[in-house]
Formats: sequence, structure tokens, C-alpha cells
Amino acid sequence: MTTQLDLSRAPAPQPRSLAGLSLPALKAEMEAMGVPEKKAGMRAKQLRGWVHHFGVTDFDAMTNVAKEMRAELAARYTLARPEIAEHRISVDGTQKWLTRFGPNVEGESVYIPDVGKSGALCVSSQVGCTLNCTFCHTGTQKLVRNLTAQEIVAQVLIARDELAEWPSSNEDRKLTNIVFMGMGEPLYNLDNVAEAIDTISDGDGIAIGRRRITVSTAGVAPKIPELGARTGAMLAISLHAVRDDLRNEIVPINRKYDLKTLFEAIRAYPDLGNSKRVTFEYVMLAGVNDSLAEARDLIKLLRGVPAKINLIPFNPWPGAPYACSDWETIEAFADVLNRAGYASPIRTPRGRDIFAACGQLRSESVKKSAAELRREALAAE
Repeated sequence: MTTQLDLSRAPAPQPRSLAGLSLPALKAEMEAMGVPEKKAGMRAKQLRGWVHHFGVTDFDAMTNVAKEMRAELAARYTLARPEIAEHRISVDGTQKWLTRFGPNVEGESVYIPDVGKSGALCVSSQVGCTLNCTFCHTGTQKLVRNLTAQEIVAQVLIARDELAEWPSSNEDRKLTNIVFMGMGEPLYNLDNVAEAIDTISDGDGIAIGRRRITVSTAGVAPKIPELGARTGAMLAISLHAVRDDLRNEIVPINRKYDLKTLFEAIRAYPDLGNSKRVTFEYVMLAGVNDSLAEARDLIKLLRGVPAKINLIPFNPWPGAPYACSDWETIEAFADVLNRAGYASPIRTPRGRDIFAACGQLRSESVKKSAAELRREALAAE
């Protein structure tokens, strides 16, 4: 007896989207569709301009591309963004998107108005996380997978679509800064993060400069100098404690790369100076890390590093093991740092009502086996 697999009901493969691809990737696609190598680079630059500078979603809008080429492109590709599973807007104007990158692969990105020059988009580099930082809701979600460079860039395109931010040369842009502070540890996905930064910072495309792009790490020390050399981005460190014993508990990666190792890597970050300071993120946890003695120890720890400190009131989430320090304690902590010469703004909580604040991101994606996915697909037929 032989068994044959019936593929007649299998869905046809979807055409690939060109939106969010890097310039080299666009050139490779042009060569794959038969464009001669000498012309493929020119075609890729045309596409880059239309897709990432003008934000078009229809090949027919590409007026300097021959009609026959537009038809061929439309037959082979799309300019679609990933599906938006949910879009929520806070009472304070913060916006959060839950983006579906594939079956059971959903990541969150957050637009925060009035940050930096105008507004910042917090993007995710992974769905889920492996670090298990105890103050962070994302840390309670297992890693599903890394996001590709295209999927990271797509988060910027989605936000720009919603904000009507096309073309990129718009002088009154609402989105001026990108922060890799969403779901995941960016340095565990450095190749895709670096490629995405190349695309986001491309002056003929999305055109957000590298000095307006910040990458936050919980402390993957060996990758920190490499991040600077490859991207030229600004560096942020998710610090939260000034002693190894406490940081081992709050940020468990400290057990692998302790504070001494971490700060050796930070000091090796290229081009640090007054115009390129490291941002240290410090979440204020009541009775845990918020004493004035710890503020003074933080000053000692930062000695010799061009730095600013963002003090982050803890944002609660269901089942969280911490409470937020009271405002008087946070202000006293900040005052010690300010008197020592460190800029220490207290971050105003944004988007708490839609769980979009720092440390609150968590999607419902779960890591499932191929067999589980097949069973779900069969059940849905």
C-alpha cells in the first residue's frame, strides 16, 4: 500500500515583498529576475528610493520605471508590509503595533511622541527573549525566533505609514529616532540588526541618521565593541544595579559577563565622547536598587565613561515581583547623580494603559514545533 500526499489544497506560495529589503538584497532580487548585473544596481537604487523614501505600496507609482518592468515586478513581488494583528493608541498619544511576521510569530513596536527631536520608535529585534530579566515582562516569554533585517525595517515602514511620514525628506517629521529597546536582545541578533541599521540610516531611503539610532543591550559584552564598529549607532546599557550580586538577580546575564567585563567592553566602544555618550538605563525598584548609597556607587562605576543615566520608574505588569520606587525617592536618587555632573532625566511613563511602557512588551507568540503547526493547519481546514 502506498500513501500519496495530496498537495492540491496547499496554499500557493505568496510573492515576496520588497519593502524593507536592504540595497544589496534588492540588487540580488533584480539579478535573480534576470536584470543584467550592470543594470541591477541602478534598478535596486530606483526601488530603494520609491519604497523607502516615498513609501509607495504600488509598483505603478514608480513613474521612472518602464511600464513593462513595473508589470514584471508586480507579477513577481509585492510591496506589502507584514500584517498588523493589533494597533492600540494610548491616552497620551503613544501607539503600539502587534505585527504578525508569520504563523505564531508576533512582535511589538511602540511609537512614543515628543522624544528626542520629535518622536521615537521602539523596535523589536526578536520575538520573545532568552535573558529572563526579572523586572521585564518580555523576559517571561520564551524566545520564538530572531527577526530578519527586513522584518525590523518593516516596523519603521508601518509606523511611517500610520504617521503619514512620506517622503523621508518631510521637514516636520514626527518620527526622528529609532531605539532598539523592544522585544529581545539585539546583540544576540547582531547580523540582522546591523543590516537593518544600514537600511534605516541610508540617506537616499529612510534617512534616519546613525546618531539618532540607539541600540540597548543587557550586557552581551563580547559583542559591544563589534556593534559600534559595524553600525556607528548610539549605545545604551540596561544596567539596573551597581553590585554583581544584585545584578545577577535582576539581569541574569551578569552571571556570565559581570560588571568588570561589561565596563571593559563599554570603554572599548568606538568614538565615545561628549557628543557620543553611553546611555545607562536604570529601572527604579522600591527597596531593591534605589538607595542613595547605590546612587553614589553608580557614580563610581561610571567614572571615566561619557554617560547619561535614564531613570525609569518601574512599569507594573500582571504578576510582577516588584513595585515602583516612590517619586520622592526617585528625585533624591536623580539629585545625587545630577550634582555629580551626570544628566539623569526621569523617564515619564508612556503608554502604560496599553502595556506599551518600558518593560511591558510581551506578545502571545509561543514557540511551537513543526508537527504542532501542521496539526493546527489540518484542523483549520
